[in-house]
Amino acid sequence: MDWTDRHCRYLHRLLSRNALLYTEMVTSPALVRGGALHLLDHDVSEHPVALQLGGSDPVELAKAAKLGADAGYDEINLNVGCPSDRVQSGCFGAVLMERPALVAECVAEMRAAVDVDVTVKCRIGVDEQNPEEVLPEFLAQVIATGCTRVQIHARKAWLKGLSPKENRDIPPLDYPLVQQMKQYFPNLHISINGGITSLDQAVALLDSGLDGVMIGRAAYHQAGDILSTADRRIYGQGEDTTAEDAVRAMLPYIEAHLSAGGRLNQITRHMMGLFTGRPGARIWRRILSEGASKPGAGPELVLEALASIETLAAAQEAL
Repeated sequence: MDWTDRHCRYLHRLLSRNALLYTEMVTSPALVRGGALHLLDHDVSEHPVALQLGGSDPVELAKAAKLGADAGYDEINLNVGCPSDRVQSGCFGAVLMERPALVAECVAEMRAAVDVDVTVKCRIGVDEQNPEEVLPEFLAQVIATGCTRVQIHARKAWLKGLSPKENRDIPPLDYPLVQQMKQYFPNLHISINGGITSLDQAVALLDSGLDGVMIGRAAYHQAGDILSTADRRIYGQGEDTTAEDAVRAMLPYIEAHLSAGGRLNQITRHMMGLFTGRPGARIWRRILSEGASKPGAGPELVLEALASIETLAAAQEAL
C-alpha cells in the first residue's frame, strides 16, 4: 500500500512485458460504500494487472470484485495477509486466517460475480496458530470454492506484538512448508512470497516445483535488477529492457501527467531505485529527490539525472 500505484505500475510494465502486476490493496467499503472508483484507474498498458481487495463482507466483496472486473482487471485478489492495525480493526487482512470459512464464503461470492480469476494471498498462519495444521485446512476450504490460484507469504503474521513493518521481516520464513503445500495440493497454482530479493532466488524456487514467485519490496527498490531481465530469464522471451530505456519511455507519460495537472514527484518517487547498485545511483536519486517537488519541474530534470548516469558509465568504459 502507498507504493504500487498506477504510476509505479506503468514504469514496471516498461521493464517487463510479462510479469503480473498488482495494485495496492483497495478496500471493498471504499469502492462500494465510498464510491472511490478513481482507485480503479489504470493504464491499458499495465495488463496483465490484478486488483487486490481487502474486506470481509462476502456480498460487498462480490460487488467490489464486479467493479474491478468491469474496469478491466485481469484478476481479483483477496488479501488475507496484510497485518496492519487498520485491517485488524476492520476484520480483514491477516486476521481472516483465523476465519477460513468466512474467507471461503467471500471467495465463492466473488467468483459468482465475475468471470476473471479470483485468487487469495495469505500468510502461513497468525499468532499462536500452528502453520502445519492451519494452512492445509485453510487452503482446502479455499480450493473447495473453485479457487485455483493462491499466493502464500511464507511467514506467520504476529497480530499482537509486532508492527506491520516488523511483520515483513521478523517472523522466520518457512519456504519448505509452502513447497509442502504444493505436494498436498498438486493442482493448486501456488506462488511464494516473502524475502525474495533476486531473480536467482526466484528461479530456484520455480525449479523446486512452485508455480510462481511474488516479489514485493525488492521489485520496487531494485526494479532495474529484478524486472529488466525477468522476461528473458523467467519467461524465455525477448531481450532485456535497460533502466535507461525505461526512463526514456517514461518521458511521454510524464508529460501527459503534468499536462493533466499532476506533479513530477508523483511519478519520480517510483523511479528512485532504477539504478540501485550502479555508478551514479546516488546522484540520480539526489537530483530527483531535490528537484522533482519544485514548481515547474518537468521531464528536463529526469533527463538531467539520466545524463549523470550515462556520463559516469561512459567514463568507466573509457578507463
